[in-house]
Amino acid sequence: MVLAGGVGSRFWPVSTPARPKQLLPLAGDAPLIADTIERTVPLIPLDRLRVLTGSALVEPIRQAVPGLDDAHMLVEPVARSTAPVLAWAAHELVRRDPDAVMASLHADHVISPADAFRAQLDRLMAFAAGHDALLTIGVRPDRPETGYGYIRTGDAWAGQDAVHAVRSFVEKPDAATAERYIAGGDYLWNTGIFVWRAAFFLEQVRRYTPELAALLPLLDAGDIEGFFRQAPTLSVDVGLLERSDAVAVAPADFRWDDVGTWAALARSLDPDEAGNVHVGPAHAVDAARCVTWADDERPVVLFGVRDLVVVRTADVTLVLPRERAADLKRLLAELPPELRTLGDGG
Repeated sequence: MVLAGGVGSRFWPVSTPARPKQLLPLAGDAPLIADTIERTVPLIPLDRLRVLTGSALVEPIRQAVPGLDDAHMLVEPVARSTAPVLAWAAHELVRRDPDAVMASLHADHVISPADAFRAQLDRLMAFAAGHDALLTIGVRPDRPETGYGYIRTGDAWAGQDAVHAVRSFVEKPDAATAERYIAGGDYLWNTGIFVWRAAFFLEQVRRYTPELAALLPLLDAGDIEGFFRQAPTLSVDVGLLERSDAVAVAPADFRWDDVGTWAALARSLDPDEAGNVHVGPAHAVDAARCVTWADDERPVVLFGVRDLVVVRTADVTLVLPRERAADLKRLLAELPPELRTLGDGG
């Protein structure tokens, strides 16, 4: 299951409802969703892959990933965050195969090497087939990141050194708290990559998520519209994982980045000798650690500046310090609607 319904507002003005983050080439030449599916299908055949998204994105996703058709799409009638759509996806799986194991991936992550990712996913799917556990993958932090949620790990799970009980989920910390997490050694970044038996996931929803449990009979009756119309907007982390006592985490055997802000492009793309990263034409003189994006053939020119993000679309030019990239949602909230809805030619 590939979650591909988000907008990625921290990549405004390039990421818009019509062309969200997962459709952007933020880690190379291909859109992120194409990268996600390419590294997954050697393990999970395309006919067993489903993309969870909204109706407006079905055709753009199909254009971005040749080989996908309507049979690969689970189209949510209304966006309600991850808990409702994963409950629906699990219900569809159980209807086809009561023993099905389900992996939930995000369409907009950067992961390498792909073979290490597939090998670990394969091991965790085998583990989930034989254990009643809601598995997630965590990443050992290498910096005091304030833009990620964290997982506090506990003892080994079921005698498996590679899987640990989850003691708690922690929201995005401030810098001092993030430093303390790294020093403690028992915290991982929360990737949002999940593996579980679909039937066990639904059992846990019935036990711990009354907001959705009462609506599951609508899925039994085939009333998908009614289910989503009545479902709350609820993430699977808050609605289930933070409540369940059957959550386990495996430290990742691969490199991971969710490319959450413009500043993150410096990690996912190759910088020049001064640390600048450019997408589209750009020319930098006496400039360092800048990120530029140009949506057309008109170059961005930098001179004598440091640590800036410069983004230009047909409608908007955005300039901000790299250190403020994570605050872009705050900017959008303060912009007038006629400005906020610009970008990507919109």
